[in-house]
Amino acid sequence: MQATVPIQTEQQHSDGPDRRRRRIALIVDDSRLQRHILCKTVRGWGFDVVEAASGDAALEICRDVTPDLVLSDWMMPGMNGLEFCDAFRKLEGDEYGYFILLTSKSEKEEVARGLEAGADDFVSKPVDLNELRARITAGDRILQMQRELTGKNQLISQTLRELQRLYDSIDKDLLEAKKLQQSLVRERAVAFEQGHVSLLLRPSGHVGGDLVGFFRSGDNHLGLYAIDVSGHGISSALMTARLAGYLSSTAPDQNVALTANSDGIYRIRPPLEVMRAINNLVLNEMDTEHYFTMLLADVDLNTGNVTLAQAGHPHPLVQRSDGRIEQVGPGGFPVGLVHDAEFSQFDLQLRSGDRLLLCSDGVTECPNDAGDLLDEDGLGHIMHSLHGVTGPTFFEALIWKLSEFAGNQDFPDDVSGVLFEYQASPAT
Repeated sequence: MQATVPIQTEQQHSDGPDRRRRRIALIVDDSRLQRHILCKTVRGWGFDVVEAASGDAALEICRDVTPDLVLSDWMMPGMNGLEFCDAFRKLEGDEYGYFILLTSKSEKEEVARGLEAGADDFVSKPVDLNELRARITAGDRILQMQRELTGKNQLISQTLRELQRLYDSIDKDLLEAKKLQQSLVRERAVAFEQGHVSLLLRPSGHVGGDLVGFFRSGDNHLGLYAIDVSGHGISSALMTARLAGYLSSTAPDQNVALTANSDGIYRIRPPLEVMRAINNLVLNEMDTEHYFTMLLADVDLNTGNVTLAQAGHPHPLVQRSDGRIEQVGPGGFPVGLVHDAEFSQFDLQLRSGDRLLLCSDGVTECPNDAGDLLDEDGLGHIMHSLHGVTGPTFFEALIWKLSEFAGNQDFPDDVSGVLFEYQASPAT
């Protein structure tokens, strides 16, 4: 074996991206004269040339560098051109070498064997140099397309790695945001002398646009609220965080639903007034396109009287102690859409053993496999079937029933709810 020029890499021949890459050609033939003719010719066509007298010697060269072009005789002692081609293909990494077999064979079966071994083209011997140059030019076009494809694939892989890194970072942030949003509902179940409150907050993604909660006042009243912000995801979740501050149970002086009397005792304002105040706050102080539906209830724990304001939220359900289901409420207009929106207020009476359920439309608009929605009547049927189930266990059973209806537990919308179970004191 002899090499007419040193084997050189692309980096040795390129001073920058604008300079054309030098090409390496490997000439394999047991005839020294044939190698000499081919080497001189191919070098004149702009290739750096390496030569080998056998398939074994050529294979050793290819272990160090993948040539762009291989011209190999078919019939050689030891490893023939067909065997060398097969071994060469098994060595290839990211770079592709265009392989031309030089042969006197022209039978279709032999040509098929060559193609199966990995040859790209054939040139009949004796070699016509014009034909050879044309075939090398065609191969060069294929190699150029292959390099461009490899470059694009590398760029795609790099982009995908960067996207994965960004996704992992966002996913980590969203997991932290989920913890923060869940902390807005500090207590999921609280017992009072006159009743029990249970809360459900289950976003469809990491974070969601639903919010539920309660707050006490000094005159033995209890405020309950359920909110569903339009849209999904981060912006909706940020809106719920802002609204949670407006209805804080830990900072009554910041709660827009509470007002202090001359004795410093906080009392609940009429739900209708609160709804108007929040509507004005959203439209005047928040630069957002989000709006939300809402239910706000003022429960008199002494008498069981409940005053509610409903703003586009699904109707509240009342389950009497004997299991009967009642739907109440006028519906109303969502909060945060227009100034001076009209909201309505209504009352209902709870008796000992009754309970009140406020749910988001993630429950009532949950679809099944056929696309049918559960709706409020369906929710009423579920509530009736769970008449004997109380407290947080009720919401666990509700999620189970909802999963049965939907066919899976991946609900398309946030699911939230407030359950208040009234137990009047003996003196009431």
